[in-house]
Amino acid sequence: MGTFTSCSFIPLNSEFRSNPVRRAFRERIQYHELNRLRGSCYLCRERSKLGRYINFGRFTCFSSNNNDANNEGESGSNASQDSNVTTTLSDGAEERNENGLNSEKSRPPSASSRPTLSSVGPTYNNFQVDSFKLMELLGPEKVDPADVKLIKDKLFGYTTFWVTKEEPFGDLGEGILFLGNLRGKREDVFAKLQSQLVEVTGDKYNLFMVEEPDSDSPDPRGGPRVSFGLLRKEVSEPGPTTLWQYVIALLLFLLTIGSSVELGIASQINRLPPEVVKYFTDPNAIEPPDMELLFPFVESALPVAYGVLGVLLFHEVGHFLAAFPKKVKLSIPYFIPNITLGSFGAITQFKSILPDRSTKVDISLAGPFAGAVLSFSMFAVGLLLSSNPDATGDLVQVPSMLFQGSLFLGLISRATLGYAAMHAATVSIHPLVIAGWCGLTIQAFNMLPVGCLDGGRAVQGAFGKSAIIGFGLTTYTLLGLGVLGGPLSLPWGLYVLLCQRTPEKPCLNDVTEVGTWRKTFVVVATFLVVLTLLPLWDELAEELGIGLVTTF
Repeated sequence: MGTFTSCSFIPLNSEFRSNPVRRAFRERIQYHELNRLRGSCYLCRERSKLGRYINFGRFTCFSSNNNDANNEGESGSNASQDSNVTTTLSDGAEERNENGLNSEKSRPPSASSRPTLSSVGPTYNNFQVDSFKLMELLGPEKVDPADVKLIKDKLFGYTTFWVTKEEPFGDLGEGILFLGNLRGKREDVFAKLQSQLVEVTGDKYNLFMVEEPDSDSPDPRGGPRVSFGLLRKEVSEPGPTTLWQYVIALLLFLLTIGSSVELGIASQINRLPPEVVKYFTDPNAIEPPDMELLFPFVESALPVAYGVLGVLLFHEVGHFLAAFPKKVKLSIPYFIPNITLGSFGAITQFKSILPDRSTKVDISLAGPFAGAVLSFSMFAVGLLLSSNPDATGDLVQVPSMLFQGSLFLGLISRATLGYAAMHAATVSIHPLVIAGWCGLTIQAFNMLPVGCLDGGRAVQGAFGKSAIIGFGLTTYTLLGLGVLGGPLSLPWGLYVLLCQRTPEKPCLNDVTEVGTWRKTFVVVATFLVVLTLLPLWDELAEELGIGLVTTF
């Protein structure tokens, strides 16, 4: 017989990170290199003469060699065969000899014990095999096995963490997850392992302390059982901001300025020309009006636009001020324009790995808190100016039905302006009320506990990764039913699903709990978010005198 080789692979995801080293390596790969590797085993690099078989699951190489080439075509031959070596790399524990190498000598395999098509797995064509190999070559760089052995010998032991098992770690299994038993206080052990890792391997890897997956029991010392994940820094840390990202961020900011000015113009709906109002409110209107008619209203729309843009900038400044003392890098904000609120906020990414969950909560809450403080200040000052007779010339007329969009803000407006002013077809308010209302709504939307929003990050940091799943499903359900956000629930839900649905990545220390006051702050903030986004139904609005309700 000749040589039969078959390998099975860990399932691959179509999404993989790349880094400058990988990109340079990708450019050097040519077709003849793939053709040379076609049909060869990743473990022993022997080429298959009988076919290509891939079995997903554990990485296994079957290799049987026969020195008697003359008996290759004879079935049922009783010729003697040399002993064969079978090497298997599994996810479980490994048998090691005195030199630390895996080896297991087996008896000469019989015809019934040799791998068959059904035992090895389904066959794949050349294109599929080449695709798997290309993804393996171009995927994220994995941890060096020599470094793994060195780390196990130098870092882990009786005084820190006793390793009992190793598993793949990371999105594509590019890292190593060490499972075992903790031998001390987790924070002290983690700090010691981090310092020793730098001494042993240099600035090459990141060590993560995470909850042990599928753990059946808590740690005897209290809290969940922990494991330690190892990833290369170029794989685990976010890449730098590219030139195209700066260009996109600038274009989005310019569009956000335009949408904020448009909001200021729309707030003067009672002053706008009738043909303009009809075009934007009548669904049957086809011919657009002359947009030059809107130019006289741009100057009066600037206060609202300035207010909305100021809230957005305060929000981002809050994030950066909270991240700076922690030495956490943030990306440039990508503002999302919206014609109803002026903006949906901004997407701001972490450009460095967070050290712990407390840092995640602090940075996540700082932005919405700063934006909410400025928004509520403008909202309150605007309501006071609206009730001042001396400021009549600066007021704008808006439909009173707009105040039914928020239970919390509607009640505050009703208490400040009074029943007579609110229970009418239109209400005279200062432009600051509109800017503050829109700003508070933007902060509330971004504090929803779902995905990678500020609220999702805060809940994930305060209550763990498992909590964000339940909060996220509840939020999606309420948005889908239109319970939160009213007419904006559908576009906001689509925006989250497209851009912000993925939860934030784990911190270096993703196990240590945050303080009680942080959890309390997150709960109170979530409650206020619900009150802000919960609209008033007609019966309650009529009873409270918020808006003029004619039908129920």
